[in-house]
Amino acid sequence: MSTHTPTTQATPHLDVAAIRRQFPILGEKVHDRPLVFLDSAASAQKPEAVITCMANTMRHQYANIHRGLHWMSERTTEAYEGVRDLVADFLNAPSREEIVFTRNSTEAINLVAHSFGALLKPGQAVLISQMEHHANLVPWQMLRDRAGIDLRVAPITDDGDLDMDAYAALLADGKVALVAITHMSNVLGTITPARQIAEIAHAAGAQVLFDGSQSVVHHKTDVQELGADFYTFTGHKLYGPTGIGVLWARRELLEAMPPFMGGGDMISTVTYEHSTWANIPHKFEAGTPAIVETIGLGAAIDWVSKIGFDAIAAHEADLTAHAVQRLATVPGLNIVGHPRVRGGVVSFTMDDVHPHDIATLLDRNGIAIRAGHHCAEPLMRRLGLSATARASFGIYTQKEEIDVLADTLVRIRDFFV
Repeated sequence: MSTHTPTTQATPHLDVAAIRRQFPILGEKVHDRPLVFLDSAASAQKPEAVITCMANTMRHQYANIHRGLHWMSERTTEAYEGVRDLVADFLNAPSREEIVFTRNSTEAINLVAHSFGALLKPGQAVLISQMEHHANLVPWQMLRDRAGIDLRVAPITDDGDLDMDAYAALLADGKVALVAITHMSNVLGTITPARQIAEIAHAAGAQVLFDGSQSVVHHKTDVQELGADFYTFTGHKLYGPTGIGVLWARRELLEAMPPFMGGGDMISTVTYEHSTWANIPHKFEAGTPAIVETIGLGAAIDWVSKIGFDAIAAHEADLTAHAVQRLATVPGLNIVGHPRVRGGVVSFTMDDVHPHDIATLLDRNGIAIRAGHHCAEPLMRRLGLSATARASFGIYTQKEEIDVLADTLVRIRDFFV
């Protein structure tokens, strides 16, 4: 009788050296030292595929879109609208018409606050969390002050996870119309339990928006699987250009919402007395869009999709575990937050050394990190801090770079002690 030994699927391998060769900037030197770029959470570097695509668009086919009848305009329109199909597939959206192009996640969230917010009544509430970026806080404060809605804040635990019991309790009275929560914290690296968040919200009659600015880079995102109603992300963190972002929302929500801005391309008819709106998504895309940047976003999505998110996620999980372990050996260094599931972000402080001094001295050694409040001042106050240093990782990050960071931090610590 033969026996069969079950086999486990091997973790996809990422050839980081080959990937790095596709990023021209990684060959640069800073202060005569090789660049160690550990600031991808702020904005990721760009592969040659994106750079070339955008340059070729401007060299060989550029024209304004949607309006022109000439060959160049038609060709550029086809390329631009092709990215809408690509993004819909990338997010597993039910329809391409549910994809709205914006400048970034910030504009996408402001669009929802303005247009979905116009449907809310005084006494209804929006619920956010303590770990939100200002982009997912300030627009809701503005809506509160404008429309008289309530703004509720779900607390986090000391480890940096969303307090799910407190979150559910804040929804219990049925007055919350929208939950708007990050899918991954840009400070703590916390990956929130999106599916559970959505299920609890829907049971209480609320819609759900996830700010995917950080998470969409690291893991495959399926808006239907998450149970989201709105999802936002930005191109420049996904190895694409600045000036282009995405709002996905369910069709019935977009159709019910009034326009965000008025102007060309978002109208059906215009007279001096009255205007009517174009169908979605164009109702929310007034004026000439970021044509070249949108096409560049398409190139970035093509590029990461070919590599595969299984390989990307495995690589970055390995990097993050190594970083937490390695940084914990630096004397006087304190890692901020210990969430159950952490993405490729590690914030830290050092005894007797200000985060700005840490970042400045690391820069003198060719190492780029971020220091400050990371556009999350209320979270910093919750943590009892004014600022942190933050190392964040991308597809091109190597373990050796994390080791260089740790060794340099030891020297900085020795200098101040």
